[in-house]
Amino acid sequence: MTNYTKKESHDVSILLAGQAGQGIMTIEKILTRAFKEEGFSVFATREYMSRVRGGVNSTQVRIADASIAAPVERVDVFVALDGHAFERYCSRLTDKTVIIGDKHVADMCQCSAACKNIVTIPLREIASDIGRSVYANTVAAGAILALLDVPLDGARDALQTLFVSKGQDVITHNITALERGYKHGSHAVFSQNIQIDTVARTQKEDNKKHVFMAGYEAVGLGALAGGVDFCTSYPMSPSTGVLTYIAQHGKECGVVVEQATDEIGAINMSLGASYAGARPIITTSGGGFALMEEAVSLAAMTETPVTVHIAQRPGPATGLPTRTAQEDLNLVLHAGHGEFARAIFAPGTTAEAFVCTQRAVALADAYQIPTFILTDQYFMDSLALAHEDDFTFMPIKKHIVETDQGYKRYALTENGITPRGIPGYGYGFVCADSDEHDESGHITEDLDVRVQMVQKRRKRLEALAQEALMPSCSGACDGSAKKALIVWGSNRAVAQEALAHTERDDVIAVHFAQVYPLNPRVKEMLDGLEKIAVMENNVTGQFADLLERDLGIKVDTRIAKYNGAPFTVEEVINHITQL
Repeated sequence: MTNYTKKESHDVSILLAGQAGQGIMTIEKILTRAFKEEGFSVFATREYMSRVRGGVNSTQVRIADASIAAPVERVDVFVALDGHAFERYCSRLTDKTVIIGDKHVADMCQCSAACKNIVTIPLREIASDIGRSVYANTVAAGAILALLDVPLDGARDALQTLFVSKGQDVITHNITALERGYKHGSHAVFSQNIQIDTVARTQKEDNKKHVFMAGYEAVGLGALAGGVDFCTSYPMSPSTGVLTYIAQHGKECGVVVEQATDEIGAINMSLGASYAGARPIITTSGGGFALMEEAVSLAAMTETPVTVHIAQRPGPATGLPTRTAQEDLNLVLHAGHGEFARAIFAPGTTAEAFVCTQRAVALADAYQIPTFILTDQYFMDSLALAHEDDFTFMPIKKHIVETDQGYKRYALTENGITPRGIPGYGYGFVCADSDEHDESGHITEDLDVRVQMVQKRRKRLEALAQEALMPSCSGACDGSAKKALIVWGSNRAVAQEALAHTERDDVIAVHFAQVYPLNPRVKEMLDGLEKIAVMENNVTGQFADLLERDLGIKVDTRIAKYNGAPFTVEEVINHITQL
């Protein structure tokens, strides 16, 4: 093998690839825990196929000396647990990539530029010696830590936590596999003169105040912090993690969790619970939400609060169920027949998801409307560090009043919001009707009343816009920049990191965590810019259309990616360079 030296860089990118069922996620959990304990900034994101076994799944783990939360195209260390991984990822491997794998796997490498830097480690042989071939992934984790000169303490702790339910024998065998892999990796470093100078451990103490969290965990935790006490859903990738998270922690927080028989049942159960005074959340994906649209209109007509989380994936129909997209903004924006107020959030970080979920639930309750949280597969399945101080708790305030005998559920008010009563709390009759109704809730065909009720339902939109979240800004945000790259949802971190790499002081990155309604002050913020580009994961530019329609902001460039993969830092650097 040719001697390989990688000069010190600010981050290292590790790509783990193999068949479903080979334990890629186990390696990820071991490595990320060890890296966090050692003081690195850590980010991980997953790509997997929609099958139980076979295919090629992967996880990219990045470590750096500064905050990171975005994928890169570059691969510094490639761990192949299956020979077919080379077929999929050859285009990303170079003569500077160190490849780790069994000899029979390494022999399948046909990547002309990269195959000379192979570290062959008998992963399966070592695992079989220990007792079972399934330990091969833990052997690989040990080898990676050795190549990067990372101590085993954090990895041992991770194994203790990861396999606590499996018993001490399984933990002991995995720790043995980890140590054997580390020994072989250390030998390879010495015998093959492999030098991968990793980044400095700059935040070892600070990492103790950071939490390492996936997107689905942040949404679920935000729901619990927001006072959600009812969750019902029908499982659908990539949203299911939120349902399972709330189910795991709901009992201690007083949450009723129900897996419904279908999506229509899920949202109608939530509306029934909300009518009775609960604070519900539903989690689904685009195809599931399409079935819920009639009930969204029912929520609007009956002024029943409900929050829906939609984790986007490429469509139409089943599409690519385990890949990412931002294709459902228009679906959510126009969901439900008729005209009524709503609010839509699209967080870009785990801390932001925690805050936005609380906010969505609170606004639904305060304004008696449907609210929505838009994420995507990439965001749901990525893990990043966030400082615990960024997880801001909002006070939980329920807007339910005790009714009197003269109570009118839809009484006309100046702001369009009627004090909300629930059955059994007070002496009033709480009437809810899906037909057009008068102030008492009784069916009416009086056309003048119809106009009043339409205006009542729409009136809340102006107030929602006035308190809508303003977008965040990165770069020269003092007004000197003349160009802007606008993103929403999960593209926040990749835009910020790419802009920092370009060192362009004439470009700002603007991220929207609330995409509807838009705060009217956004137009003032963007006035004076000579060029505006909007980057999103759909083919038509759905958010760009919304900016032009609602705020009259002219979008000069639309940057689209819709192959099911997220933007990488290198791609966005190229786009910024061309602005």
